[in-house]
Amino acid sequence: MKNFKILVINPGGGSTKVAIFENETELRAKNIRHLPEDLAKFDTTLDQLPYRTALVKELLKESGLEVTDLDAVVSRGGAFLPLESGTYLISEKLIQDVKGGKVQTDHASNLGVLIAGELIKGTNIPGFFVDPVSVDEFDDISRLSGLKELPRKSLSHALNTKYVAKKLAKEVGTPYEKLRLIVAHLGTGISISPHRDGRMFDVNNANDGGPFSPQRAGSLPTTGLIELAFSGKYDFKSLMRKTIKEGGLIDYLGTDDLQEVERRITRGGKYAELVYRAMIYQIAKEIGAMAAALQGRVDYIIITGGMAHSDMLVEALKEYISWIAPVRVFPGENEMIALVAGVLRVLRGEELAREYTGEGFKNIQADG
Repeated sequence: MKNFKILVINPGGGSTKVAIFENETELRAKNIRHLPEDLAKFDTTLDQLPYRTALVKELLKESGLEVTDLDAVVSRGGAFLPLESGTYLISEKLIQDVKGGKVQTDHASNLGVLIAGELIKGTNIPGFFVDPVSVDEFDDISRLSGLKELPRKSLSHALNTKYVAKKLAKEVGTPYEKLRLIVAHLGTGISISPHRDGRMFDVNNANDGGPFSPQRAGSLPTTGLIELAFSGKYDFKSLMRKTIKEGGLIDYLGTDDLQEVERRITRGGKYAELVYRAMIYQIAKEIGAMAAALQGRVDYIIITGGMAHSDMLVEALKEYISWIAPVRVFPGENEMIALVAGVLRVLRGEELAREYTGEGFKNIQADG
């Protein structure tokens, strides 16, 4: 089997994760933390591009590598225009769309393809992104919300969701396309999705609804939220921050650290236990809703994400959902290896790379 050397780039709000892989083996990794005062120097997220690109180049230099020593560069995908699941070549059209603000929301993850584009400029090394948060495989029926002005959007933890779904399929010896799954990604935000015929045909957008999480408020009473918005207590930015970054466990308990919440429970904290159980209860209800979307025919439920490391949470959740289908647990976000896996499928000829056009998608054969 040929050895492929791959550079992986994963920018987040407060860090840029970088790693070098040879096939599935990680050779070197670095989680570059960005202090708030460093990022405060930039007016916009896009302004951070030269700063973050230089840090990635520094890691390559420390590793004794040039970009031309690599077989591919892959970055995390951002909140781009809606796309089908897959591994995409980074195109000039995509780069221009991101720089021009043709994205669904401003987020540091959008920088990944720009950093990769800077690195591979003037070389023949291909750049890729895999299963961005904007993966959209919704059935038409999944798009309706109840107001024409507010269609439901497919924004989710698609990268890890698709990775663990395919990993389970390989383990059980059944093609992913033949399985009926519910995947619950439990992190600082929560997205729970049903899968059928190899498609994630619905999902709760972690910013708009579903269970409350360590940071997100989840689904809220509609009339109460409207009253809150017009109460004069909040402006637009502060209410958005309260529901998306300061809701859930933070709002109730002042922390988004699940381990700290569990420590409070073991010390006899009754209120912490109530909030913790309520979050699990809401997660279970959302899984039940997705079981209904699959018409009750579910092969497996997958629990993944950072919170899946907690045995206490997983066991409590199983009490609600184990009657639906067998539960499998794949802890962690798995983003770096998921990016590598997507690229390797293309480099090994197991899957065709897709081309971002800004208007749709089509299969093409990747160079190399």
